[in-house]
Amino acid sequence: MNRRISFAFLVAALGVGAASCDQGPRGSEAPNAPRQNIAGYDPSNTGNNQRDRDKNAVTPGDQGENQADIRVTADIRKAILDDSSMSMDAKNIKVITVNGVTTLRGVVDSDAEKSAIESKARAVAGVSQIDNQLEVKKSE
Repeated sequence: MNRRISFAFLVAALGVGAASCDQGPRGSEAPNAPRQNIAGYDPSNTGNNQRDRDKNAVTPGDQGENQADIRVTADIRKAILDDSSMSMDAKNIKVITVNGVTTLRGVVDSDAEKSAIESKARAVAGVSQIDNQLEVKKSE
């Protein structure tokens, strides 16, 4: 009997929590309004996700599985992460290497950061070509 009551209470509690999440901050948003985070942009990345569905778009699932491609990607990622001047956005970009061709994708804070990441990628041994698809965050 106690298990049934506990389970019912848990379901009710989760149901209330889930319903309150859909209302936005204190229920002030319209039900179908796009969600925004503190920075003011849609955190769902819907536009980027739709772009990634293009059959020609290189995504992390395309990462080369040979040792050379894995090493190149790891070395580039390490170079970015080791640079304390890089923003959190820069540290979260996608680095994908397939047959020596490295694609850089994601959003960075500035043109300088975009160039610095490309320079770090070019400095890694084994990179034959860079496809820099990094986007600079729009200023608000």
